Amino acid sequence: MKTQRVGIVIKDEDHAQEKARELINKFGDNCVVIDTRNPSQKDLPDDLSCIIILGGDGTFLSVARFIENKEIPLMGVKFGEVGFLAETTEDMLYDAVDSVFRGDYIIRERAQLDIKVMRNGKQIVDVDVLNDAVINKVALSRLASCAVYLDGIYLTTYRADGLIVATPTGSTAYSLAAGGPVVHPAVPSIILTPICPFTLTNRPLLIPDSTRVEIRLEGSPEDMILTLDGQEGFEMDPRDKIFIKKSRNSIKMISFEDQSYFKVLKTRLKWSGGKT
Repeated sequence: MKTQRVGIVIKDEDHAQEKARELINKFGDNCVVIDTRNPSQKDLPDDLSCIIILGGDGTFLSVARFIENKEIPLMGVKFGEVGFLAETTEDMLYDAVDSVFRGDYIIRERAQLDIKVMRNGKQIVDVDVLNDAVINKVALSRLASCAVYLDGIYLTTYRADGLIVATPTGSTAYSLAAGGPVVHPAVPSIILTPICPFTLTNRPLLIPDSTRVEIRLEGSPEDMILTLDGQEGFEMDPRDKIFIKKSRNSIKMISFEDQSYFKVLKTRLKWSGGKT
């Protein structure tokens, strides 16, 4: 029987690079270093048990986009100050990798959003995101006007600094900073969070993940940007239409029995209440 291997993606940071060398020294040829900046590595080996990500949430998101619709589980190892996608901590790395080789782990699926942008009847963007899509403006003095339709029915026009459309996974990212709710990844929903809305009654909204969202930039200024997972930006035309729905492709994340979402949540947000 052919030995399973693990892929390793390393953040461009000295400490992560050092930890990667230690990992390779320990597990040898069972580790394959993957460079997500190299398009030729899109053809990943077919014997990978998982991809281990040594870095923060940004590195994790870049890998999720890199693998596209390949069903390779991802295991994040926390190296940043705050990380919700990286459940495994640095001090547990070797034990976690041993557990992966033994097959002693859990696969948890995280929903993604399918983002499409139509311009003059042509599709110019078709991307899946794990966290969020953000529509905002470049000029600080101008408000964005985002008319939102849910399953073809007009909801409202958000006049705000911008609008975030997030998955439950992305609820702890930009959406949380903008006043949105924390949503458990198992809750099938899409989150609409306006950024500093002009109308105070425009509050964050949870909708079923079966909903098709359409956004029109009615009356918005020219300098609008659509940012995907905080990593890829597109300049928008005021006549563009953005279509968002739950993607058919999910991200598979490796987890372990003692690393529940709530444990990670309270650790990252420092919710102790005097208890451990």
